[in-house]
Amino acid sequence: MALANCTTIAGTDGRELKKHGSAFFPVAAYHDDLRQEAVPWHWHEEPEAAVITDGEARLLVETEVYQVKKGDGYFINTGVLHGVEVLSNSGCCMHSMVFHPRLVGGSTESIFWQNYIRPLLLNSCFKCGLLDGSASWHREACGFIETAWQAMATEPQGYEFQVRSSLSQLIFLLHRYQPEPEREPSQREVRDAQRIRTMLQYIQEHYMEEISTASLAASAMISESECLRCFHKTIGLPPIQYLKQFRIQKAAELLISTEKRIGDIGADCGFLDTSYFTKVFRELKGCTPGEYRKRERRNIFGCKMV
Repeated sequence: MALANCTTIAGTDGRELKKHGSAFFPVAAYHDDLRQEAVPWHWHEEPEAAVITDGEARLLVETEVYQVKKGDGYFINTGVLHGVEVLSNSGCCMHSMVFHPRLVGGSTESIFWQNYIRPLLLNSCFKCGLLDGSASWHREACGFIETAWQAMATEPQGYEFQVRSSLSQLIFLLHRYQPEPEREPSQREVRDAQRIRTMLQYIQEHYMEEISTASLAASAMISESECLRCFHKTIGLPPIQYLKQFRIQKAAELLISTEKRIGDIGADCGFLDTSYFTKVFRELKGCTPGEYRKRERRNIFGCKMV
């Protein structure tokens, strides 16, 4: 079975460090269960395509937020900052594929690369393609993603050909229906994207420590006011509110996956006061950490937790 672990590990600039596939077969398939772990803000050079198989979620793509549900899909272009959050207590699962363009395009001198891959990757107006059924070709595109994923999951003889064929047809559809390029991003937009990547990575590396707006701004070598502006424009939240949500998500993952005491989990996630940790957790999750642990373990493992 060729499915890979979906844990996201990013570098100092927010770029994901994990290798997707191998040099011989540069593609990886993931089963993401957002009840167990959200997909944090990150980016990678490889395009990503996914289909929602259960529940609903928020797809975050730089300054845009999309609501996706079972049956919907999406395509994330190269180098685009993105993340996925569960939308409700019902959870969300998805099948995702991350692949290097050379899998379908071959060398950069090939007609496939020059006529189809390159125009798609360089289209600054096409950061994300939402496949929600609003166009007749969306279901066909989602079918190609799922076919490629199932081939990776079951590995029948010659599955590599099926994966490459399905992703090639997906790329052709996306190329055919991509929006017309309008303009290149401004220097300010490029600068803002780099700054937010740096600050998000700082949070991922230091969330268990004390973080202030000042220290966050210093990580990107900007003023506090500029830090606030970047977060508001890109994330839509003040930086400290985003930090609080990130810490609670990490705590939720530890509650499900470890036997640590609730107070220790709170401390590991930057909440030194257990009562404050419980208060914030209830505000964001609608229940106490202990209630969350029992409920989610029962949902995931199908057994009564004590």
